[in-house]
Amino acid sequence: MAKIKKKGQSGQAKNYITRTQAVKKLQISLPDFRKLCIWKGIYPREPRSRKKVSKSATASTTFYYTKDIQYLQHEPLLQKFREQKVLEKKISRALGRGDVSDAARLERNAGRPDQTGKPRYTLHHVIRERYPTFIDAIRDLDDCLSMLFLFANLPSTTSVPAKMIARCERLCHEFQHYLITSHSLRKSFLSIKGIYYQANIQGEDVLWLVPYKFNQRVVGDIDFRIMGTFVEFYMTLLGFVNYRLYSSIGLKYPPKFDQTKDDKGAELAALTLEGVNLATNEETTKAITNGEGHGPDPKVQAEVDKLVKKLRTESAADKADEEMADGEEEEEENATDAIDKFEPAAPGGDVLPQPTYSGNDPSKLFANCTLFLSRETPRQSLEFILRAFGCKRIGWDPILGEGSFTTDESDPSITHQIVDRPIVQAATTEQGDGEDNQTAQKLGPNQRYPGRIYVQPQWVWDCINDEELKSPELYAPGASLPPHLSPFVKPTQGQYDPTIPLEEQETEGEALDAAIEEAKDEVESDEENSEVDNDMDVADDNDNDEEEDSDAEEDEEVEDEEDEDEDEEEVLQRQRELEAEISGKAVKSKQVDPKLKAKLEKKKALERKKKEEAEDLERAKGMLSKKKRKLFEQMQYTNKKKSTEDMKLRSKRRKLEKEKAAGKA
Repeated sequence: MAKIKKKGQSGQAKNYITRTQAVKKLQISLPDFRKLCIWKGIYPREPRSRKKVSKSATASTTFYYTKDIQYLQHEPLLQKFREQKVLEKKISRALGRGDVSDAARLERNAGRPDQTGKPRYTLHHVIRERYPTFIDAIRDLDDCLSMLFLFANLPSTTSVPAKMIARCERLCHEFQHYLITSHSLRKSFLSIKGIYYQANIQGEDVLWLVPYKFNQRVVGDIDFRIMGTFVEFYMTLLGFVNYRLYSSIGLKYPPKFDQTKDDKGAELAALTLEGVNLATNEETTKAITNGEGHGPDPKVQAEVDKLVKKLRTESAADKADEEMADGEEEEEENATDAIDKFEPAAPGGDVLPQPTYSGNDPSKLFANCTLFLSRETPRQSLEFILRAFGCKRIGWDPILGEGSFTTDESDPSITHQIVDRPIVQAATTEQGDGEDNQTAQKLGPNQRYPGRIYVQPQWVWDCINDEELKSPELYAPGASLPPHLSPFVKPTQGQYDPTIPLEEQETEGEALDAAIEEAKDEVESDEENSEVDNDMDVADDNDNDEEEDSDAEEDEEVEDEEDEDEDEEEVLQRQRELEAEISGKAVKSKQVDPKLKAKLEKKKALERKKKEEAEDLERAKGMLSKKKRKLFEQMQYTNKKKSTEDMKLRSKRRKLEKEKAAGKA
C-alpha cells in the first residue's frame, strides 16, 4: 500500500515559508533578518497559489523559498548577530543592577574592535560568494556607484553618520582616480536628476548617476536603515573592486590620503597615487649593487662577449639589406595604400561603420588645453571629466578649494575659460570704473582677456560625447545653446531629432499644412498692406494744402466709383448663387490664389489616400486571429502615441523658428 501523503508536507506548501516562520527558525530579530537577506541577495517570492501554500495567508503576507532560509542557517553572520544580542543583554543587566561603570566598559570594548581584537563582523566572504568572478562584480556596479555617490553628497544626521559619508566620498574619489588614470570614461549627460556617467571597464559598460552639488534636504519618510544596509554592502564591494582595478594598472591601494588638503576642499587632489613596484625595484637594485655576491666566470664571460659581437655584425648587415628592399617596395605600397571599405553584401543590408585615417585619441581630447573654471561652474564634475580626457592643467577660483593648477585668472597660459553667467552691462562710476560679472578679477565693463576662448559648461559635455572639440562660437556666453541630447539613446527612424533640419524629418502632411498656413498668411498680409495703403492715401489727402482740394475731390469720386463697383460685384455674386441654386450647378466663387488652390487639392488627395490605406488595413486585420489582432492594435496604439508626441515637438519647433524669423525681419 502506498504511503499516504499528508497535507502541507509536499508541493508548494513545502517549497515556501512565511517571513514570521523564517525569523523564528533562524532565531534572530526582524531587522537582522532584513540585513541578512539584503547582504545574501535573498528576495521575497510570490507563489502561484497563496491558498495552496497557506490558508491563513493574507495579501500582506511575505513568502520566501524554504531552500533559501535553509541556506541562511549556515551563515557565519548569524553567530555574530547572536553575540551582539548577548552583549546587549549584559549591558541591560548591568544597568539594571546600577553598575554603570561595568555597562560603560562593555559598551566601550564593543565600540573599539581594533583594540580588543574582536571585530563585529565583515562582509568579505559574502562578496566572494555573490561574485565568483571579477566581471560579475563589474556588471553589478551600477547601483553600487549610484548609491555611494548619493550618500557622499548627503548631510550628516543621526541616521546617516559622518563616518559613513566620509567613507563613501573617499571610495568614490578612488574610483574616479582609476577612471582618470586608465581613461575609461566614455560619455556623460546632464539631466534633471543629476549627471549620468558611462565608463568602459574591462569591456563592460558601467552607467551611474551622480547628484548635483546642492544642499540636500533629508526627508523624514525615508527608511535610512534599509538604505544604510545597502550602503554597508556596497562600500565593501567597491573596496574590493578598487583594489582589483588599481592592481591591474600597477598602482598601490589604498592611495595616500592627505586630510589637510581634504579639509580645504581639494577632493580628488587629496589622494596621491603610487606605483606598486617602484620602491621594491629601487631596494632590489640597491641590494644587488651593494651586495658581496660572487662574480661571473671570466672564461664564460669572454665567450658570451664574442657571441654578442657576432650577433651585432649580423644584425647590421640584415638592416642594410632591409633598407634596400624597403626602398624598392615603397612605390608599390603607396599605390595600394587604401583603407578597406565594408560594403553591404545585399541591397538593404546593415551598413557597417567605415574605418578612417583619423588618429584622434579621445583620452587626449583636452591635452593641449589649459582651462580655468569660474566660480559659478560645477567644479567637481568638470574637473573629473577634463582630467579623464587628458587635461593636465585646470585652474579655478580659490573659493572653490585647493588642488588647482593656478588660481590666477590672468595667467597668460590659459587657453579656455568656462563661464556660466549672462552678459550684463557693468555699472560704471563717475571715474569710468566698473565691475563686470564675467570674470572674478578686476576688469573693465564686459572686457575679457585677449587670446582666450570663453565657453559655457555644456561645451565640455558635447565635446566628450562627440569625441571632438566643438566650435566654441556655438557655446559663447549669452548664446542660445544647441540641444543637449542623451548619448545613451539611439535615434530611431521617424523619431524627432532636434539636430536635423525640420524639412528632412517632417511628414508630407505636416509639410503641406505648413505650406498652406504660409500661403494664407501671405494672402492676409497682402490684404492688410492694401488696406494700409488706402489709409495712407486718405491720411495724405487730409494733410494736403487748400490748393489741392480739387485733386482730393477727384480722388473721392474715384473711391466712390470703386465702392459702387464692389457693390455691383456683390449683387452679381448673389445673382450667380441664385441661378446656380435654381439650375443645380456649382457656384462660381471668387478667384483664389493658384498656389494655395494647388496645395489644397494636394492635401485632399493625400487625405483620400490615407483613407484608402486605413480601409485596406481594416480589411487585412479581419484576416488575423483575435490574439494577433489585439497585439497589432496595441502596437498601433503605441506607435500612434509616439508619432503624436513627435508631431507636437515638430510643430513647436516650427512655431519657434517662425517667431525667430519674424523677430529678425
